[in-house]
Amino acid sequence: MSRQALLLINLGTPDAPDTPAVRRYLAEFLGDPRVVELPRLLWLPILHGIILNTRPAKSAAKYATIWTPEGSPLKVHTERQAKLLRGLLGERGRQDLLIDWAMRYGNPAIPAVLDRLTVSGAEEILILPLYPQWAGSTTGSTQDAVTGWLKRQKRPPVIRWIEDFHTDPGYIGALANAVREHWQAHGRGEKLVMSFHGIPQRSVDRGDPYARQCHATAHALAAALGLETGEWLATFQSRFGAAKWLQPYTQPTLEELARSGLKRVDVICPGFPADCLETLEEIAMECKEAFLHAGGQEFHYLPCLNERPDWIAALADLCQPRLAD
Repeated sequence: MSRQALLLINLGTPDAPDTPAVRRYLAEFLGDPRVVELPRLLWLPILHGIILNTRPAKSAAKYATIWTPEGSPLKVHTERQAKLLRGLLGERGRQDLLIDWAMRYGNPAIPAVLDRLTVSGAEEILILPLYPQWAGSTTGSTQDAVTGWLKRQKRPPVIRWIEDFHTDPGYIGALANAVREHWQAHGRGEKLVMSFHGIPQRSVDRGDPYARQCHATAHALAAALGLETGEWLATFQSRFGAAKWLQPYTQPTLEELARSGLKRVDVICPGFPADCLETLEEIAMECKEAFLHAGGQEFHYLPCLNERPDWIAALADLCQPRLAD
């Protein structure tokens, strides 16, 4: 049998919470045509002439508020997920399986990790981008990076993909368990807000399935929790630039809920399997402050799946059948 490998890929993170590291990260991230779908002749002068001279310091300050002694939360959780998955699949009889992780932007970079896997003898690699919902700016960009690496190989390995898992039973079950456990420990809010990362509306109009898959996830989670219409809401966060993005926007929605008299809200981010800047700073800090300032009284952020055992088991269940061919 050919030696198999499993590669988990997440979005990425700067190497440090300082301006130079964040500038390098943003240059790579915002320089990707999949992320900003503007003509290069228009966008690149704006990126290098304005954004990379103003935004890195502000972003670095935000990263500093969530940084851990081990590094970026996204890096820490992704590395731990790979380690736990390696242990669980080993217990299930796949001690021979190579398991590694990479970042689309920043380190460890996809080409370097793919090089490492092939040097270790991998002839078949199953790639799992850790984005439950497919989007051109996430999974599509990851596929671009892997394709670019493949073109440079004299004898490339066989590549297989898990392109999305937005209604996977194990994934939905882990999310539902996380919500139930939070409610048992802290009581239940008046509304559960499910906040997904936004993308430009134009991308959806051009055929990106992301919005449809986000709504499918939200409906599946609501059904698993037995929620009725009006008890939950799907929103979209992290808007960038002046273009219209997927709506409703998370922070304005939370402010409006508070102004309308809602006193307690529970917020979960189902599209992020690991906590990161967008969940720990944007949601748990900025959106909390906005909700309370608008008249709300209790804001409860529910952590991402991170290293939950049911989530690691869901990952194993998702990957194992595709490794048995």
